[in-house]
Amino acid sequence: MEKPKSDRLQMGIAALSLLAIMIYLVMRFALGLAPGLAQVPLWFAYLFGGVPLVWGLLGNLWRREFGSDLLAGLSIVTAVLLGEYLAGTLVILMLSGGEAIEAYAVRHASSVLAALAKRVPSIAHRRQGVSFEDVALDQVAVGDLLEILPHEVCPVDGTVVEGRGVMDESYLTGEPYQISKTPGVSVISGALNGETSLTIRADRLAVDSRYAKIMEVMRDSEEKRPKMRRLADQLGAVYTPVAVALAVLAWIISGDPVRFLAVLVVATPCPLLIAIPVAIIGSISLAAKRAIIVRDPGILETIDTCESVIFDKTGTLTYGKPELVDSSSAPGLDAGEVLKLIASAEVYSKHPLASAIVEAGRKAGGLYEVDEVSEKPGQGMTAKLQGHTVKITSRKQLALDLPDEVTMLPSVAGGLECVVILDGRYAATFRFRDEPRPEGKAFIHHLGGRHGIHHSMILSGDRQSEAEYLAARVGISDVRAGKSPEEKLAIVREETALRRTLYVGDGINDAPALMAATVGIAFGQNSDVTAKAAGAVIMDSSLRKVDELIHISRRMRRIALQSAVGGMILSVVGMLFAAAGYLPPVAGAITQEIIDVLAVLNALRVALPPKSLTDY
Repeated sequence: MEKPKSDRLQMGIAALSLLAIMIYLVMRFALGLAPGLAQVPLWFAYLFGGVPLVWGLLGNLWRREFGSDLLAGLSIVTAVLLGEYLAGTLVILMLSGGEAIEAYAVRHASSVLAALAKRVPSIAHRRQGVSFEDVALDQVAVGDLLEILPHEVCPVDGTVVEGRGVMDESYLTGEPYQISKTPGVSVISGALNGETSLTIRADRLAVDSRYAKIMEVMRDSEEKRPKMRRLADQLGAVYTPVAVALAVLAWIISGDPVRFLAVLVVATPCPLLIAIPVAIIGSISLAAKRAIIVRDPGILETIDTCESVIFDKTGTLTYGKPELVDSSSAPGLDAGEVLKLIASAEVYSKHPLASAIVEAGRKAGGLYEVDEVSEKPGQGMTAKLQGHTVKITSRKQLALDLPDEVTMLPSVAGGLECVVILDGRYAATFRFRDEPRPEGKAFIHHLGGRHGIHHSMILSGDRQSEAEYLAARVGISDVRAGKSPEEKLAIVREETALRRTLYVGDGINDAPALMAATVGIAFGQNSDVTAKAAGAVIMDSSLRKVDELIHISRRMRRIALQSAVGGMILSVVGMLFAAAGYLPPVAGAITQEIIDVLAVLNALRVALPPKSLTDY
């Protein structure tokens, strides 16, 4: 992965400053050269390192961005005016080195992006008659026929037109998800093909495919500057004037301008510039090890301050794994046979009810071979098998397709359901129940007792009866059911206007609500990382992981403040010694480096997993 230009510049300046200091020490003390001649390497460090840094800080001043690093810029300029080139070069090294360390930490924490990039195929096998040719990925057009060889990564989103097999999508979903493939079934880029060759029709360009979107999200996460960095500027708003005032006072009382420089050198706020970002990156790394992808580092700052939690129903408070509990069929039809037919088709679907239908079908006596499958969004699945055409759809869609047969439907009841059309006629209705997670009630009670959550809500697109059934099981009284994404968005905005909100959803239909909440968390079981609205994605869909993320946030804030405030206190002690004349500029710079190391070492503790990250 290529380093950003600014990162390379900081690393180059740090390397140049260190080299200049080493050459100066050799020329001055090993070779015994005159101070003026020995300082030539330091002049180069100032010219090619100090000038770009000070110029950048002047740009910040012009834009009225008064960051805590302005102290370092003032130290560099003062060192030139007083001829203290070694002290000034040490400050250049501290400032550029801190930026380089932060850039390295960000790249290291985002190593998942490099891993994703390595998996992206560079070529695709485009069919040409009975053979195929290798073409660059950006040359693949929508409608091209591509050959996916055994154990290859699928290059684009598409639809199978020839062959049967399975694809491993675990790298995209975080689940051990083996999906059967047959003609008519969709495939997603980034999935690993099994042992048989498949021919697919490209439905999207490579840049628009699922895998490319994941790459885009991860790159966006890497480039986004942590919002917690603003804490450094807030602390610096107090620290900087105190440091400058102490430096001026030392100069006035002693009459020695060198003491002014010595105080500023010790005051260089590297604990703020380095320790806080290191704590943030360490927390992101710790979360990743716990199967939590933090997309927006800012949530680590705010999630522990939320007062209201809003749950989407399916897959969050429930497992998202409904079970068949009831069935009814049209006169003259065997519900068991209809179940086997639709279960055979649902093998090729990732609909939330698919696994429940397949499991029930296997228990009913096994599955059939499917000849053809298609699944259009919002219209259900259609399959051809055993000489029949089967369509799995909804009560609403049946009213549109076969309005005369709506009267054959059973009455509405709680739970989930699917409606089956067999050879153009209503055939059966199957009902399912998605049981709540057993830890749900304890988790919600725990949020109120330990994390200051005063209000809990279920916000769902499902029917009121199903949502109320779940709410009673987990102890939530505020239930808003049958809501469209637009209605969910309005409700979340209204709640967020009253108090800080935490929204937990599946990351697919909840994107607007996830964005409107103070903190949005997507469960990864039924979604992919392309849900850009979420601040974090919990890959293994566990309520315990939400609690872990809250504790990671609380722990990060504590350690970051320890590192920053502790480093500032030590710097103030050093400034007092410098003001009294006991620390000259060079010794002050070395003292500040020691303080930096202590602050960073403390910040690095955040990446070490504690004994427990949950307390319920």
